[in-house]
Amino acid sequence: MSKKDLSAHTPMMQQFLTLKEEAGAFMLFFRMGDFYELFYDDAIKGARLLGLTLTQRGTSAGEPIPMAGVPVHSLEQYLAKLLDCGESIAIGEQVGDPATAKGPVERKIVRIITPGTLTDDALLPSKSDRYLAAWWQPKSSKADTQTGLAWLNLASGELIITQCDSDLVAATLARINPAELIIPEDRSLSITDTCAIARVPTWHFEFTSVEQQLKNHFQVSTLDGLDASDQTQALCAAGALLRYVERTHSQSLSHINRLQVERPGQYVLMDPPTRRNLELTQTISGQESPTLFSLLDHCATPMGSRLLKRWLHHPLRDHQQVQQRQDTVTTWLTGAPSDALDNLQQTLEKWPDLERISTRIALQSVRPRELASLRDALGSLPTLVSQVQAFEPVGSSLLHQFIDELKIDNALVNCLTHAIAEEPAVQIRDGGVIADGYDPDLDELRQMNVDQGEFLLKLEQQEKTNTGISNLRVEYNRVHGFYIEVSRGQSDKVPEHYRRRQTLKNAERYITPELKVWEDKILSAKERALSREKWLFESLLQTLTAFAPELSRAASAMAQMDALLAFAQHARTCEWVAPKLASTPVIDIQAGRHPIVEHSIERFTPNDCTLEPSRSLLVVTGPNMGGKSTYMRQVALIAVLARIGSYVPAQSATIGDLDRIFTRIGAADDLAGGRSTFMMEMTEAAVILSASTDSSLVIMDEIGRGTSTYDGLALAWSIASRLLEHNRALTLFATHYFELTRLPAEKPCSANVHLAVADSRGGIVLLHEVRPGPASRSYGIEVARRAGLPPAVVRHASRELQRLEAIDAPSPQLGLFTSDLETPIADEDTRAAAEQWAQYEPVIDSLEEIDPDSLTPREALEALYFLKQKLRSSASTRDP
Repeated sequence: MSKKDLSAHTPMMQQFLTLKEEAGAFMLFFRMGDFYELFYDDAIKGARLLGLTLTQRGTSAGEPIPMAGVPVHSLEQYLAKLLDCGESIAIGEQVGDPATAKGPVERKIVRIITPGTLTDDALLPSKSDRYLAAWWQPKSSKADTQTGLAWLNLASGELIITQCDSDLVAATLARINPAELIIPEDRSLSITDTCAIARVPTWHFEFTSVEQQLKNHFQVSTLDGLDASDQTQALCAAGALLRYVERTHSQSLSHINRLQVERPGQYVLMDPPTRRNLELTQTISGQESPTLFSLLDHCATPMGSRLLKRWLHHPLRDHQQVQQRQDTVTTWLTGAPSDALDNLQQTLEKWPDLERISTRIALQSVRPRELASLRDALGSLPTLVSQVQAFEPVGSSLLHQFIDELKIDNALVNCLTHAIAEEPAVQIRDGGVIADGYDPDLDELRQMNVDQGEFLLKLEQQEKTNTGISNLRVEYNRVHGFYIEVSRGQSDKVPEHYRRRQTLKNAERYITPELKVWEDKILSAKERALSREKWLFESLLQTLTAFAPELSRAASAMAQMDALLAFAQHARTCEWVAPKLASTPVIDIQAGRHPIVEHSIERFTPNDCTLEPSRSLLVVTGPNMGGKSTYMRQVALIAVLARIGSYVPAQSATIGDLDRIFTRIGAADDLAGGRSTFMMEMTEAAVILSASTDSSLVIMDEIGRGTSTYDGLALAWSIASRLLEHNRALTLFATHYFELTRLPAEKPCSANVHLAVADSRGGIVLLHEVRPGPASRSYGIEVARRAGLPPAVVRHASRELQRLEAIDAPSPQLGLFTSDLETPIADEDTRAAAEQWAQYEPVIDSLEEIDPDSLTPREALEALYFLKQKLRSSASTRDP
């Protein structure tokens, strides 16, 4: 907007509109005294999203001004709500002095906050990372053009890039789970409905500008040293990401000092449905517990919890890294007395969030109380190191690395001890942050305030003596400053050199030349002390910046120690075991347990599972509620736990090299996208068939149930055969199509297992035990009875099942896979018997509705006559 466009507006609104043009699409919080105000469209949006009262502030350019505001002291809670809604905010702060300003106080945008660029502790979830990601897909006709992705955790300085095929973008973004995604303004991405989208000019991604951007940031003359020469598209994404962050943060980004390259084959990949179905960090319904993360999170620090969550989404394929973690867990459990583990965790609990504090030191946005907590925690560092060293003689290579990284220069401890007050104020603007004795000039200015009380007492006694006014008082308040108060009845004794400052109902307040000189001196000292303290704090932050890298290294070591200690504590409490790692695709679990379900029931039944190339597919049958889904999920979860270095819930386990884990479980639809439940089911199946390999673990539950019996059975048979013969993936295939149990007879690399059931007088007993061979029947009606279906409906279903079995035995479905494509026809005697039985159904239904215990003799006689009449009616209907 040009100046000419703003000429019709008031000076204040001209200032606002100028800043709003700079803020662009970001909501502008405009500081006015004790409030941040929103105007025009921002006010309307803010009122809707934050529940604010929408008002009007007069007019400007002849139009009313919509307005809404929030108090300064409550800003952060409102910002958190907006960020959760995916909004980005610009803060327009007062930078001028209202006392000396002519016209509107000078204001500038001092801070831009977006969902992916948070560093403030109050706005960040303590146990989750907030990533900012960038996506770049060049326009090219080449089929092999790859997609570039880059993502940054600004709160830790971690910057990672990767290149992948376009069909892996959704899975990669699901794994990263960014809070905000940067894309070119002329592109669209259909898989970004879970995060905020920031569109930037396309030229920000062009390599010619990106190359210089990266060189300047990492202070290198060539990008060859970044080990990313084969990651051109990913570097383009990284350059655009850094440009975006530099715009939103005016501080130095020196803590982003390393570029990590993620290459194919580094992690066990899981697509979004798999992560959702396995409930790694969020339940299917969106709750935070019970999940695998909530179960394992015994971490003493927030940074340990965040690392544990990252590990769960990034199972490793590299045996060496996994084995190092597992060896460290073993060391925690066996390398020292049992109480040493608890003592080590208790020491870690004393530490603040060092990872985020070190970042805020690098950004020079750390708060005084965070520095105080860091100072206090550093005092326990020698204890922490000695506790780790107690495990070192039998420790893993990771323990030696931890001890090296925990070394922090004593100069930092000394600096914080001398500089920061014992109990500093929350903000530097409140004063009381710098310790006494740190700066002589500050101490002198503070001493004036200390001497103030003695001076006032001395002056008060002196004036009482000189004037003879016994109730005279010398006092101070923030509004009127220093004054001498005399009651109205004694005002005739006031000397001439007293000057009236304020009149009250029962008293008069005065000022004297001597008191005025003192007031100017004291108030000036306060202002100068605050100014001096602010300057000293800023200088201190400059000094502390040099320690940020070693603090970051120590934070990384503590986070890893904390996460591995959580593994050890859980393994010790729940009797988990160390899995063996194999270089071939194999899963061999003896007496495995579901890590979450075993804590929610009184007695969990362990089960075995063996999958290998010669036995790659298990057809799992059994009743609903029998435990098929639990069994299959526990196999996948044990595999995930083994690949992140944890112990596992089993008697023994061998987990081989896995490249991907797939799950197709449950029913869901995408009504907005026009996809039915069955369409979603087939879409997920198509992904599995196209992407799984002989090193993949596949879990398929009830495939084909969303369509007709014959269609579903045919598809299930075909999908299972494809997985066996073409993909050769390690597969658990649960089904209620009993025809599929014939698959092992035709396909030698498959086998049947079933969830056992026992019959009893009261109905079936679900044993939750996996046994070889197929299930004998489905028990669906028994499960329906347990679910509370009305008894009459259950009895009717039982009779209908008997009739259908009589008519269709043997089942015509079996003919689907025989050489004879004609459906077998039941013999005439069977059909006649079924038809005869059907004639008496009305009589049987009426009989079942009678409760003999509730009938009177007369009602029983009437019922008998009624049934006899109905029987005759049925017989006459049957005979022509």
